[in-house]
Amino acid sequence: MISSVLPTYARAPLSFVRGEGPWLIEEGGDRYLDLGAGIAVCLLGHAHPALVKALEDQGRLLWHTSNLYRIPNQEALAARLVEATFADTVFFTNSGTETIECAVKMARKHFSAKGEPERFRIISFEGSFHGRSAAAIAAAGSEKMVKGFGPVLPGFDVLPFGDRDALLAAIGPETAAILIEPIQGEGGIRVVPAETLRELRALCDQHGMLLILDEIQCGLGRTGKLFHHEWAGITPDIMTIAKGIGGGFPLGACLATEAAASGMGLGTHGSTYGGNPLACAIGLAVMDEVGAPGFLDAVSRTAGRLRQGLEGLVAAHPTVFEAVRGEGLMLGLKCVVPNTDVVGAGYGAHVLVVGAAENVVRLLPPLNLTEAEVDEGLRRLDAAASAIERAAANVVEPAE
Repeated sequence: MISSVLPTYARAPLSFVRGEGPWLIEEGGDRYLDLGAGIAVCLLGHAHPALVKALEDQGRLLWHTSNLYRIPNQEALAARLVEATFADTVFFTNSGTETIECAVKMARKHFSAKGEPERFRIISFEGSFHGRSAAAIAAAGSEKMVKGFGPVLPGFDVLPFGDRDALLAAIGPETAAILIEPIQGEGGIRVVPAETLRELRALCDQHGMLLILDEIQCGLGRTGKLFHHEWAGITPDIMTIAKGIGGGFPLGACLATEAAASGMGLGTHGSTYGGNPLACAIGLAVMDEVGAPGFLDAVSRTAGRLRQGLEGLVAAHPTVFEAVRGEGLMLGLKCVVPNTDVVGAGYGAHVLVVGAAENVVRLLPPLNLTEAEVDEGLRRLDAAASAIERAAANVVEPAE
């Protein structure tokens, strides 16, 4: 008999009832150091006082009105994002997937409104993850994502990651945009080099295409700047964000220049819940914290300490770990053993990490992790790796 919760997840045998900063607590009181942060969502950890206050204060006033009316919190958060980024305008959603839908529609509508409806194709890349809607799985293109859900939405040219020749060959008169994650998260913490991002910007300018950056996982300060593309010194035409912007509350946003959004007039897109008063109150509190003086500098210092410690773990456990990947506090451990073994051993050591492709485990901790918490996380990961080594040593080889 099917469970009352649709069985689309292989859930871990853990259930948490409380959170405190980077810690999750089970009903029996066991504490787990959460280095996954709800897959990069709990940007400031669990139950952060400023976010709790924003939730409580707004919750006593007004939760939802719909977008039939002006929403002052939404306007304030949009203004903050516009002031802090390349964007001129923002559309709010409830999730990252919805921001991708908005970005795809916006890019296609941009050219249709200019009298070029034939320009609808979008270049994307293997190993990407943009969500699980029809457009998002078509953009990823992997068999795992699209099998059984055909016919796949047309108009996406999915290219090998890092293949410049394939990219140049794919650009044609029907190409509207390039869609890329500056760091592939689900794809195994694969970083797009800064020079590649600069070339993509130049190609879009040369061919009149739009550049769409998916910063749902790598944005909001995770790599030491507010958004990762800033390291490359470029700006996109459209950018999708979610996860950290709500600090754990469902919230996403599609940011765009005025030119890119020029086709999105009245009635072209909508959301009943998107950008409601409660979500945007929390989003404003997140922006206050991340924008505080010294916050991003502290992220970079914490990231340096964590990466140095992870490099030490690789050296100490060469039969378990192979290499460290990533930038800032979006890091991955390339594993020698199955990454599921590392995740499972982490449960035993009471530390939580997240699996990814290419046999990688991701570390996506809260950005306000302290030095002591970094060191404790490294100690627990070391214990997990040692447990894997002991288990391997005790395996009895079958007789021939």
